[in-house]
Amino acid sequence: MSDVDALGLPPEAFTKQDGGADLDCYAPPRLVTHIDETAVEALTGHYAARLKAGDHVLDLMSSWVSHLPGDLDLKVVGHSMNAEELAANPRLCRWFVQDLNQNSVLPEPDGAFDAVLVCDGVQYLQRPLAVFQEIRRILTSDGVVIASFSNRCFPTRAVAIWRALDMNGQAALIRLYLEKAGFHDVQAHVLADGQNGDPLIAVEARR
Repeated sequence: MSDVDALGLPPEAFTKQDGGADLDCYAPPRLVTHIDETAVEALTGHYAARLKAGDHVLDLMSSWVSHLPGDLDLKVVGHSMNAEELAANPRLCRWFVQDLNQNSVLPEPDGAFDAVLVCDGVQYLQRPLAVFQEIRRILTSDGVVIASFSNRCFPTRAVAIWRALDMNGQAALIRLYLEKAGFHDVQAHVLADGQNGDPLIAVEARR
């Protein structure tokens, strides 16, 4: 069964305006942050409240920076579609490049991670249910997934259903993905309200 059918969404839900290959689009490195300083600080604080020293963390759809608390000792694995960005990220102990829209199977063993983080990436997933099922597989029994997003994106690369929704609707969409993937205790948190910068919402759940 396709993700569209399993989620009960319209057939065009995961189409993109730009049908070009994702790996080609993300080939040029972008050593910039995609949310402003206020949102970064809020996200880092949220991570600090959810993670503990020694945790094994997968930073999925990562970049050259992971927004993790600087004083927290973590073992962090990174993933994205740009090797140069990942190589520049000082928090990563190792990393891998993979197009999740072509291959959603994560090259990690069952129960390997205490937390999986996805910052500003869910909007680009064309097989989100398959990806979140894989995230659940590689989490420990009480592991947490935290998917955060702002009102920024590359609009030609974001899927149609994401572009059609406001931020509350996008949070509800992530909740749908998580619940259908088998997660529980799904919660949405407004980390930055957008009054003084970028808005930011984190949707999290337990395995």
